[in-house]
Amino acid sequence: MKFVTKKDVKIPERRKDSRKGDNGYVLAVGGSKDYAGAIALAGIAALRSGCDLVKIIAPEKVAWAVNAYSPDLVTMKIKGDYFRLSHFSSVKKEMEKFDVLLIGNGIGLNNETKKFCKKAVKEIKKFKVIDADAIKSISMQNCENSIITPHAKELEYFLANSKINKTILNKINNEKGITIKSNLIKKITQKFLDRNNIILLKGNIDAIISKNNIFYVRGGNAGMTKGGTGDVLAGLCAGFLAQSKDILQSAINASYFNKKIGDILLKKKKGFTYLASDMVGEIGKISA
Repeated sequence: MKFVTKKDVKIPERRKDSRKGDNGYVLAVGGSKDYAGAIALAGIAALRSGCDLVKIIAPEKVAWAVNAYSPDLVTMKIKGDYFRLSHFSSVKKEMEKFDVLLIGNGIGLNNETKKFCKKAVKEIKKFKVIDADAIKSISMQNCENSIITPHAKELEYFLANSKINKTILNKINNEKGITIKSNLIKKITQKFLDRNNIILLKGNIDAIISKNNIFYVRGGNAGMTKGGTGDVLAGLCAGFLAQSKDILQSAINASYFNKKIGDILLKKKKGFTYLASDMVGEIGKISA
């Protein structure tokens, strides 16, 4: 097993004479009537990673809540409580000005939203970080230039959407050893990985599955089962990717920092009382 250590983490270089935009722009698309906080946490995490700008496209009530939460996040407001297929053209046009699309945080799973996610992932060719319900809406055939960040259940949806045989799915679901599990996943997703995609499988040990290698990231603790910690991870992936344009390195950085932050907060709070919002505040202190 190849375990990631601090020496494997490479923070994107920032030129002293860099100008606004040189360090990457992230367009974060998510939020719904049901989930307002997820996209805000992801957006702040992306900013804390060092990228220059994060713009959030969200249903208008969500976007106003994001504006109230942080003055650092720019928002574009869409009509309605959920994303619909008709919103795609606006997102695609806006994406022309951005380096990375972050999609899925708090976006929900109604039929129109699923169609929107599938179309966005398939037709936007720039770098993408795909998280949460967006993962459940797509298949391997839809993706290129992407980091997907599933937990075990989201991965099951993704593989089922990709028409993976149920016997193989059950074998993966029932496998407890992360080495065997991740190698099984790599074998059945090789064509997907060949199209410049990464699977960052979240767990007690994260598995970062790439075209040529699998990396494992230890750390973290049971406090990271709280809602929002995965949104922080996705935001970190997007922020690092906007700066470096390197999907594998961005996934390694994000997983390492996310787990490191959880362990630091466990000690600071002297238990499992820390929140995902505490995590975004800690990012700058360990990435400096």
